[in-house]
Amino acid sequence: MKAKKVNGLYAVTPDLADTGQLHALVEASLQGGAAVVQYRNKLADAALRLEQAQALLPLCRQYAVPFIINDHLDLCLTLDADGVHLGGDDGNLAQARTLLGPAKMLGASCYNRFELAQQAQAQGADYIAFGACFDSATKPAAVRAPLELLGRAHAELGLPVVAIGGITHDNAKLAIEAGADAIAVIGALYSASDVKLAAQQFSNLFNHNLHHDLTQSAAV
Repeated sequence: MKAKKVNGLYAVTPDLADTGQLHALVEASLQGGAAVVQYRNKLADAALRLEQAQALLPLCRQYAVPFIINDHLDLCLTLDADGVHLGGDDGNLAQARTLLGPAKMLGASCYNRFELAQQAQAQGADYIAFGACFDSATKPAAVRAPLELLGRAHAELGLPVVAIGGITHDNAKLAIEAGADAIAVIGALYSASDVKLAAQQFSNLFNHNLHHDLTQSAAV
């Protein structure tokens, strides 16, 4: 199956109980150029997850951006969201692929382990994520993933590679230059005083990188 496109700013939602506030923040990130939105709320119960995901799905549809559910395959299937992202303890990837069908997106957290990315590819993942790439306030105890993994996975596996963990506007370029197709951002995006501007700044890093690549190709 051809890998689905995952590229640019991958916005991951913060743990907020206020659905209206969450909706406003996500809309600002979409206005700023977020290319993927993942609904992730580790503090919400099932009822709140359903409420918030139901609020965000039509918003992402409006902006023609994939809406991914973190962890909860059942919620993805209930809402007919665009896909699910699973961590190491969140379920079997091959089973999720079967239940999702070929059209929906399946992402996998591979932490700092290349063999997990190989397994994810074999089990039908559409993209793989490595992290924490930098010190993460969201997961301060997370293992660190060397940036070299991003380029290796990009070259050897042929799947879109997402960098996550502690990504800020100052260090995001390092992950992109190392081989990340997308950068997953929570705090540096949704805690910004101007979320739309922060999203634009992250998105512009990819536009600049593309321009650089095209310039280099033309010079060869």
